[in-house]
Formats: sequence, C-alpha cells, structure tokens
Amino acid sequence: MINDCYYDDFDKKENLHFDSKAVHGALGCDPMTGAVSFPIFQTATFRHREFGVSTGYNYTRLLNPTRQELERTMAILEGGLEGFAFSSGQAANMCVFGLLKKGDHVLLSDDIYGGTFRICDEIFSQVGASFTYVDMGDLAAVKEAIRPETRMFFVETPTNPMMKVADIRKISAIAKEAGALLVVDNTFLTPYFQQPIALGADIVVHSGTKYLCGHNDVVAGIAVVTAPELAAHFQGEMKSRGNGLAPFDSWLVLRGIKTLPLRMQKHNENARAVAEWLRRHPRVKKVYYAGFEDHAGYDVTKSQTTGFGGMISFELDSEETAKRLLSNVKMILFAESLGGTESLVTYPLTQTHESTPPDIREKLGINERFIRISIGIEDVRDIIADLEQALA
Repeated sequence: MINDCYYDDFDKKENLHFDSKAVHGALGCDPMTGAVSFPIFQTATFRHREFGVSTGYNYTRLLNPTRQELERTMAILEGGLEGFAFSSGQAANMCVFGLLKKGDHVLLSDDIYGGTFRICDEIFSQVGASFTYVDMGDLAAVKEAIRPETRMFFVETPTNPMMKVADIRKISAIAKEAGALLVVDNTFLTPYFQQPIALGADIVVHSGTKYLCGHNDVVAGIAVVTAPELAAHFQGEMKSRGNGLAPFDSWLVLRGIKTLPLRMQKHNENARAVAEWLRRHPRVKKVYYAGFEDHAGYDVTKSQTTGFGGMISFELDSEETAKRLLSNVKMILFAESLGGTESLVTYPLTQTHESTPPDIREKLGINERFIRISIGIEDVRDIIADLEQALA
C-alpha cells in the first residue's frame, strides 16, 4: 500500500513559502514507505512489471527517482517548468550551449567564469558558433553588440569574480526583442535571494557544487527551463551524453537544499561584516561587493534580489601581500571553489580564470593582486581575525 506523504503532488508546493519548499522538496518523502529522508535509489536499472508495463523508470541514465526529486525541487524553487541535474555545472552549461547551431551568435557577460569561457572558446566556436563578451550592466553596449544571428544571452549576475550586476528584467526585454533566449547563471545568489525566471529568464543554471549543496562534498550542475521545447532538448542531451547526476550525489544536494535559507542568511550577514572590515584595511585598495551602496549595480540589485550573498573580491596593495595572505590563512582555506560552509579564499589569476586570455583578465582587473573570497558560516569574528593575522 502506498502511504500518503505530507504532499504527494509536487505541483501543490506553490502554496508554501520558500523556506518550507526547500525543506520539503517535491514529493517531500517517499510515497511508498513514507521515509522522511527521500531514499537513494542506488540502482542502474528497474524491473518491468510485465511486457509493455513500466513503472516509469527504466534505466538510471534516463531517469532516477532520487535525481527526479532533486530536479523537481529545483523547478519548484526557481519557478520553472522542469529541472535537470547534471554531473557538474560545466555539464549543465554544455547542454545549454548545445542549443546552438552553426552560425548562431551569443552575447555573454564580459566578466564570465573561466570555465564557461573555455567551453565557448575551445568547443562551440569550433563548430561554428560565435561569441561576444559585453558588460551586461551597460544596456547601450548590449544593444550595440546584437547581430541578426544572435540567439542567446548568457548572463552572470553578480559576475564571477568582479561582482558586476545586470538588470535581468531589462536584459530579458532586449533578448526577447532580438528573438534570443536569456540564460542566467544564478550560482552566486541561488533562488533564495534571486529568481531569474520571474524576472524574464528562459533558462537558469547553477553550479550545484556551490551554495545549493553547500558542504563542499559533491560536484553537480543544475538547469531549470521554462518551455517544453527546452525541456525536450535537455532530456535528449542527458539521455545521449549520459551526464545526469548520480543518485547519491543527488541526495547530497537535496540534503543541502534543506538548510539553504539558513545558510544563505548567514553567508549574507557575514559577508557584509567582512566587506566593511576589508574596506577599512590599509593594505586593501579596492573591495568588490554588491552590497555597498556605492556599487554601480546597487539599485538594480535591490530591485531584483532579497540579499547580496556571500561573495567578495578585493585588490591588495601588492602581489607580495596577496601571496602572503594565501599562504598565511589558518581557519580560512586556500581552495578553488565557493559557496560551502567553510570560508574559502581563491586566486582567480591562476585558478578560476586561468583559461581567460591575459588581455581580458588585465582589462577586467584580474591581476596578481586580486583575491576572491567565499565567506562561510563560521563566527564572523574568527573570519576577520584570520584575515587580520594573514595580512599582518
């Protein structure tokens, strides 16, 4: 007998507030057993009841109940039609750019994650697509960069690592007028702070490795789409490429999402305090943080988000100071990632943006003095004390 869960139809979750949606997910619990923690269906294949009769699950590469629970949960949280969970954020982006055909043109944020740049430059440019990088905060420049063959806008907001902000509503209007799709990378803010689909995006992507999972223990990617034809493309790509997220990894991200609201609140609170402290430090020459009122995108941020997130970048007075900081941090970890419970400090020049051409890095300000930090959920006094001793 199938037991009734608190909600046995994920569509009904629309009546809940975000925090409750995050905790209860799509089905909320296992409809067969009532297990409160949704089970890990660690199986490659599924038995057919008889000839011509399927449970709906045939082979995990195609569909797995644990992954489906994560995908439906993300569709609910982002307000989209369907979600897809991939083996990495890069795998999700590969699927996004797989929409392109020979001759198609894409506009991207000029300050884009180095891995996304690499996908465009080394893979899709070789099959006939073209790419233009533009400051998405400059709407005149965006309009000027549009071509007749422009088919997609790919936007990070805030950007990684310069924290530039784009007006999603206005970019959406420009994209629609051009007949192009709008894709928004929502990794930094998550649907807790920013919901791009409600602002006009067609596709939202995440590195699920980061805030969604939140514990630095899984690599994952998420995409949420708004239209059946987009869903069909993603389903076909996942079926053919075999890049769906494994059941156990799906469960880890589901578990992380349950505490997403609490973690994002703490990241946000801590980052504000650290950003203000950094701004006062004599060795810090500039702080890039979207929560400062004098940030160029502050008003836009306030209009489309409910928080600023946990990411900060800053420029120090010398390369020597930067290297001393990276070598001397104790509690803060010098590591290449972001969005976890632990504070992580990263050197974009040689880590996240090593694939970005040197001239572009220099133009953006990603130099040997530039540091990016993901503020964790530790006691903020300890985060600041560690930075202070490392900069001494």
